[in-house]
Amino acid sequence: MDYSELEAHILQMIVAASEEDVRAFGEETVTRLVRPELLRGAAEDELTDEARAVLGTACANVLTISAAELHDALATMYDGILVEDGLDTGVLTVISALEHWKSYLEQNRRGELYELAIRSIEDIDHEVSADLHDFLATPQMAAEYQRIRRLLDPGARQEHDARQSGTHQR
Repeated sequence: MDYSELEAHILQMIVAASEEDVRAFGEETVTRLVRPELLRGAAEDELTDEARAVLGTACANVLTISAAELHDALATMYDGILVEDGLDTGVLTVISALEHWKSYLEQNRRGELYELAIRSIEDIDHEVSADLHDFLATPQMAAEYQRIRRLLDPGARQEHDARQSGTHQR
């Protein structure tokens, strides 16, 4: 599967998913994208202490923070960026994920969850450098695609559950 096919399939799954499934996907994906290890590469001179603290708090409370609180936290983060260019990739991933999650919470737009899915794919790509013509060739990328499918596609979830129960019975 090439990259454009992957994007199209993810979009199709998000559009077709139930509200419950799309919300569960969003929660799991944003939680994955704001994990603490993504912030470890940030240099001390990239963010003010206040921005760093607010970023950590927003990440720790991403599933319980309101859209308004997240809006304010993001404003503090943006005001606290000390570099013109070259913000750490992990920090960019986290801030982008928080921005998309905030927009989803405010407007309930599935397009924001599509963007979270793409950020998640990009996060894996940053680790393993996937081939654009065979994007699922690496085990890490194939696993991320399967995670997305399992959360958004009831048929894929049933296949996954059947495989898991078959594995446990052996």
